[in-house]
Amino acid sequence: MDTPLPVRPSPLAGSWYEGNPQALARSVDGYLDQAELPELPGSVIAVIAPHAGHRYSGPVAGYAFAAVRGLAPDLVAVVSPMHHPYAAPLLTSAHDAYATPLGVIPIDRAAVETLDAGLNARLGYGLTPVANDPEHSLEIELPFLQRALASDFQLLPVMVRAQMPEVSRALGAALAETLRGRNALLVASTDLSHFYPQEIANALDAEMLRQIEAFSPEGAFETERTGKGFACGLGALTAVLWAAHELGADTVKLLRHATSGDVTGDHSSVVGYGAAVVLHRAA
Repeated sequence: MDTPLPVRPSPLAGSWYEGNPQALARSVDGYLDQAELPELPGSVIAVIAPHAGHRYSGPVAGYAFAAVRGLAPDLVAVVSPMHHPYAAPLLTSAHDAYATPLGVIPIDRAAVETLDAGLNARLGYGLTPVANDPEHSLEIELPFLQRALASDFQLLPVMVRAQMPEVSRALGAALAETLRGRNALLVASTDLSHFYPQEIANALDAEMLRQIEAFSPEGAFETERTGKGFACGLGALTAVLWAAHELGADTVKLLRHATSGDVTGDHSSVVGYGAAVVLHRAA
């Protein structure tokens, strides 16, 4: 890979979330504080969180990140979709850090190189670095991590264009190989159904969430293939599920589901949001 560029400035601050550091911290802390978590039996390997503007999906994302509040990983792998029409199937940042109003998060270049090598060995290609990308679905999770975690963590950013099971499974295996033995956390960034009436969206989301809670990446792909449910970050979500399984996780617990209509009051065309935690249960 080429020499990394300087810090990636945020294209989202001030629009997708608060641009003022103090206001952003208050906002994110509010979502974290409002989450009422069930008992979580075991250690957290990964979380699944939505990625709309904080106004819309923040109340749900708060549940995912409340599950890791106070943890202190050294490395966080955030795996998200890439919504923009880059040609490459798997991407990462060409920068050496991400910036949000809450500070700068350095990218772990060694982890990026290890993951890239693992992907090349499995797929014949690796991660394509992109500069100044406009992708929101990865960055939108970062303020939550900055407020929830108790460590100055480094980031392993992965953005997924490919939506094929074989690519997702290979990414999951390469992520597990990269993170094994590290004090690390996985984050899968995905929204659920898009632009259905609330009643239909709830039914579609329930089926996708059933597959997620069953810890079945295969079932998630089949659910989308048959039109019974949808996840815009399907390739990212399933890669994290496969990686977490290889890292010893054995349970997925759904924490929250809501839609944009629950925020706006307009139920005619909504986007679904889900939060879940992936656990290794204590023996």
